[in-house]
Amino acid sequence: MNTIFIGGSRHVSRLPPDVKKRLDNVVASGHRVIVGDANGADKAVQKYLLEKHYSNVTVFCSGLTSRNNLGTWQTHHVEPPRDAKGFHFYAAKDREMAREADFGLMIWDGKSPGTVLNVLRLALAGKIAVLFNVPDKDVVNIKTVDAWKTFISRCSREFQSDVKERATADEWRLVESNDQPTFLATFDNGSSAPPQEPSEDASASPIPPVSDDVVKALNQALAHRDATAIMNAIGIIARERGMSQVARETGLARESLYRSLDAKGNPEFATVLKVLASIGLRLEAKPEHEHAGTTG
Repeated sequence: MNTIFIGGSRHVSRLPPDVKKRLDNVVASGHRVIVGDANGADKAVQKYLLEKHYSNVTVFCSGLTSRNNLGTWQTHHVEPPRDAKGFHFYAAKDREMAREADFGLMIWDGKSPGTVLNVLRLALAGKIAVLFNVPDKDVVNIKTVDAWKTFISRCSREFQSDVKERATADEWRLVESNDQPTFLATFDNGSSAPPQEPSEDASASPIPPVSDDVVKALNQALAHRDATAIMNAIGIIARERGMSQVARETGLARESLYRSLDAKGNPEFATVLKVLASIGLRLEAKPEHEHAGTTG
């Protein structure tokens, strides 16, 4: 019997069918479930397990009062640090659950830094977490800190900063102790926040021209049919323009754009066309036999 830490975002009030299937497997296997007491995903999981008449559940809460315990299951009270307030007060139970669990099942709204931080806590303890991205209907298995760093490097810089701000100094020190180059290098200048994108009124400023070198690199990647290099070049241009601006002009979610415009991204062709139009570029077909120097 394993102990499964099930958590998620407060903005998730309904469980996707895939999550319910996972919970059904947990129930069928008789695993112990540990879950928090918050509204949102915690409460939704409690409700589902109550409907299944499942008793092998422990509800964790910070402090002496449980906000939600729908099944009147056993309660595990966690004493938070004396000066902890707000998020840091309730995070005390999350750290305890990550320590006690064998595996993690996280239900993410695509925005909550707390859910992704719980995945990190599990990875730091050498435990596997399954992360369900509800809006994108995507599932990610994260087994190591490096895998977590790869995942979060595809998120926006604002989101990365939010995660760092909510992590404890010890948690973040363990992340930074890994010397593989990742987005974490952007914090090495001593600043608590990464470089910022253009402000919301950036659309009023003139659009900077795309450099000839970047266009040349993109054309070379297209000529060689190198999908990785193509997405890397487009991603560089989009980030230079400002991903917030690109998101507004394309109608696409910024976090989704960061993931799609990664060297390992696999966006739909329609997305690529929208982004190219936003950054002032277009694709042009030419006969294969034409000289490479005439490509657009």
